[in-house]
Amino acid sequence: MTVTHRNFINGRFIENSNEDMVPVLNPATEQVISQIPDTSAALVGEAVAAAKSAQKAWERRPTIERAGFLRQISAKIRENAPALASTIVEEQGKIQGLAEVEVAFTADYLDYMAEWARRIEGEIITSDRPGENIFLFRQAIGVVGGILPWNFPFFLIARKLAPALVTGNTIVIKPSEETPNNAAMFAELLAQTDMPAGVVNMVFGKGATTGSALCDNEDVGMLSFTGSVETGSRIMAAAARNITKVNLELGGKAPAIVMADADIDLAVNAIKASRVINSGQVCNCAERVYVDRRVEDEFVAKLAAAMETTKYGDPSRQRDLDMGPLINRAGLEKVDGLVKRAIDAGAECITGGAVADLGSGAYFQPTVLRGCKQDAEIMQKEVFGPVLPVNSFDTLDEAIERANDSAYGLTSSIYTRDIGSAMRACNEIKFGETYINRENFEAMQGFHAGVRKSGIGGADGKHGLYEYTQTHVVYLQN
Repeated sequence: MTVTHRNFINGRFIENSNEDMVPVLNPATEQVISQIPDTSAALVGEAVAAAKSAQKAWERRPTIERAGFLRQISAKIRENAPALASTIVEEQGKIQGLAEVEVAFTADYLDYMAEWARRIEGEIITSDRPGENIFLFRQAIGVVGGILPWNFPFFLIARKLAPALVTGNTIVIKPSEETPNNAAMFAELLAQTDMPAGVVNMVFGKGATTGSALCDNEDVGMLSFTGSVETGSRIMAAAARNITKVNLELGGKAPAIVMADADIDLAVNAIKASRVINSGQVCNCAERVYVDRRVEDEFVAKLAAAMETTKYGDPSRQRDLDMGPLINRAGLEKVDGLVKRAIDAGAECITGGAVADLGSGAYFQPTVLRGCKQDAEIMQKEVFGPVLPVNSFDTLDEAIERANDSAYGLTSSIYTRDIGSAMRACNEIKFGETYINRENFEAMQGFHAGVRKSGIGGADGKHGLYEYTQTHVVYLQN
């Protein structure tokens, strides 16, 4: 019997009534595993109203008390880690080890943000007037709408919920309709804590229905979204109608620069790891490679050999895998089309280059394409699959110029033994993050943010926490 999930609003699960149902598929088997309601605008309004009603009392609590509720949630997550990881594997196609890391990292993230309870700071500003003090306070925004992606669905709950709650906001979360099962489990665990009703609400549904209703609600003070540029643009347009603050983490086209003096084996292993993780469906993955022409042959040969060792299959049946399927057939067709057009345009396929037929599931072969021109579609558009296009350069100036020639600006990397080259890259590559001699994967205490079409605002660390606050300046004349 197919599991049917219910919305979690104002501390209780709401029985489905007239909502249309949305099927949820296992991407490895393409079988229906659950269904969710396509929540109406009226019911989304109830969730926002519940969050608004609970917000004032929540903000009045000492921050250390709010942090205590985050720790309750993290404890529940650790107690139920195996079941949560299995759920992510089934609905998203993530390999078991990575799903386990995601669950553990989510619990750690909640605890990390709870530690900020005694560290949120304002400012005292010097006044021009005698006897006057100027204070800057950081206060809650109100109700936050959190709209989640499908690629790291469980962690993104915490990435939005934790900073929102510790700073005094309440939240309404809309999980992706592709991966709602883990969010339903999160709501069940939440119901087992002492969290006050209305502080956290979960509404399921499609972006066009449920997501739009959340974006259009004038009582939502901030919209935090992770996903595609196209959807982010629509959210930003909807937010403009109510002048709602937006925090957008969007797409990426991360360049990886390999210098002639690089440790080639290290670069190959790190770039491969940054590409096949989650089947290449990560916005900060290495998306295009620029290699010094003097080491191009060696690098490409080793990269192709490394990609050919990639093990893939159904992660619910095999544990020793490097990647699983893509999220759905539409994603598979997008990747296949990009690769075919690149080859037609003159790129040389060194390995892979085609859909992998495993009987069922959306699998694409790990692929290396050589001789890709800078203006080629494969070098400019986000692939979101296990494909690495390679372009060669003669000077670091060329590499930096091509790296910056992108509509995106999230992550980047460089592989070199020369500190001068590394620092030039830090100073001249216009991206939110740069990784030197390591894979692309951020830390929770950093600040994950992009430029250009990769987004507005950011997440993690002190700066990510303060995204969920607004300032209140007070002038006190003695």
